[in-house]
This record gives sequence, structure tokens and C-alpha cells, in this order.
Amino acid sequence: MEVRIGVQHSPRELSLETKESQDAVLQAFKDAGAGDGLLALSDDRGRSVVVPVEKVLYLEFSGDGVRRVGFGES
Repeated sequence: MEVRIGVQHSPRELSLETKESQDAVLQAFKDAGAGDGLLALSDDRGRSVVVPVEKVLYLEFSGDGVRRVGFGES
């Protein structure tokens, strides 16, 4: 699934592909708000994104995270 994070005072959104479910990402957001205030997510390539919860404007979820290229059956 692709997760896009809108960050306050940033002209671009952060985007990452993750195997986590939408519910798991939302729970991480809630836990970060109740805890240290930092939302930390990792993508499928091992890249990590850490954002202060108070700067998050929105979370957008789309797709199942699988991008297919070509003409074969899968």
C-alpha cells in the first residue's frame, strides 16, 4: 500500500510503499501521538521516515502497494 503524508510547511508530501495495513499505520500514528510524538514508518526498501505528529496534516492511503509492469498473468 502507498502511504502519503502531508507535512505542515512543506510543499511536497512524503510518499512510501509499505506492507503494513492501513489499520497498522493509523495505530502507529495514534501511538506516536500518545507517546513521544514521532511517527516512524519504514517502507519496503528499508527506508525510514520519521515525522513529528503535530506537523502531520494528513495521511492518504492508496492501492495495495503492488505495481505491475508488462503484459503477463500474475
